[in-house]
Amino acid sequence: MKHSRRCAGHPVLRGRFDPDPMRSNFTLMEAARANKSDTKKEAMLEALEKSLGIVTTACNAVGINRSTHYDWIKKDSDYASAVKAIEGRTLDFAESHLHKLIKEGNPAATIFFLKTKGKARGYVERQEIEVAEKKPLSWLGNDNSTTT
Repeated sequence: MKHSRRCAGHPVLRGRFDPDPMRSNFTLMEAARANKSDTKKEAMLEALEKSLGIVTTACNAVGINRSTHYDWIKKDSDYASAVKAIEGRTLDFAESHLHKLIKEGNPAATIFFLKTKGKARGYVERQEIEVAEKKPLSWLGNDNSTTT
């Protein structure tokens, strides 16, 4: 029977997996793959920060497919949380830039802000009408009418 070395004693991975090599299911090769994946994830998070959350730009910088990034989000809750935090910081950055433009007197920025945040005060382009009783629409008028 071939003996495989376990990763529990590996300095990079110590504490990440079960320290008891008899209970660990990870060989050094599997641990190396996991470590490489973690390194790529860290690089991806840095690239997302630099690209202000643009996934394609970050993936190209790191050399991974977009599907890999989305797989990591589905399978790794820590990675998903980090991505969500980056999205939040990106939104904060955009909002602070919008406020800066408003302070500088930029009319487009002011109008955009009022249309999105000032709806309760009437800053809307269209009226939204809620229908209490939902009925199917009849385009031809009376449903009992016949066409000749």
